[in-house]
Amino acid sequence: MLYDLRRADARVKWLVTCLLATFGLAYLFGGWMVGLYAGFTPHAVAVTYGAPEMTMPMPPGSTTVVEHSMTMQEMGSEGPHAIDRDLLVQDTHVHVPMYGVIAAVLSLVVLGLDLSRTWSYALITLLFAAPWLDFAGMWLTKYASSQFAVLTVAGGFAMGLAYTIVAAIAAWQMWRPARGDVP
Repeated sequence: MLYDLRRADARVKWLVTCLLATFGLAYLFGGWMVGLYAGFTPHAVAVTYGAPEMTMPMPPGSTTVVEHSMTMQEMGSEGPHAIDRDLLVQDTHVHVPMYGVIAAVLSLVVLGLDLSRTWSYALITLLFAAPWLDFAGMWLTKYASSQFAVLTVAGGFAMGLAYTIVAAIAAWQMWRPARGDVP
C-alpha cells in the first residue's frame, strides 16, 4: 500500500467519497442509457452493433430538426437502434480515453486500500480490461461476428463490478470506526 486511506485526513476521505459518488451516479445513468439504446443481453447488443449500416445520407450543409415531446414509453418503443461505423468511431474516441482516466483514478484509490498486492493487481487489471472488452466486443460484433456481443456485455458488467468493489471497500475502510475509537 503506497498510502493509507484509512488513516488519511478527513478532507482526503471526503474527496474520495465525493469522487466515488460522482462516478457511481455516472455509472447509473450510463447503465440506463445502455438499457435504452443497446440492451443488456448479447442478442440485444448484436442487433444494435451487428445491424447493417443505415443509408440515409444528408445533403452537405443541411440540417433537419423536428421537435416533439416523447414519453419514456415511446423512447423504448422505437425499436432497435443501429450503430453505424461513424458513431462507433466517435464513441470509441470519446469513451475509451475517459474510461482510461476513470480506471486510473479508481486505481489510485485501490493503491490506498489495505489489499494484498495480488488483489490490487487484479482490481487494477479489471478496471482497465473492462472497457477494452466492451469496445472490442462492439467492433468485433460490427465487423466479425454477432457472437462477440458477449464481450460487450461482459465488459459492461465488469466495469460496474470493478467500480462497486472499489467503492465498497474504500467506503468501508475509510469510514468505519477503528478499534478503540470513541464514537
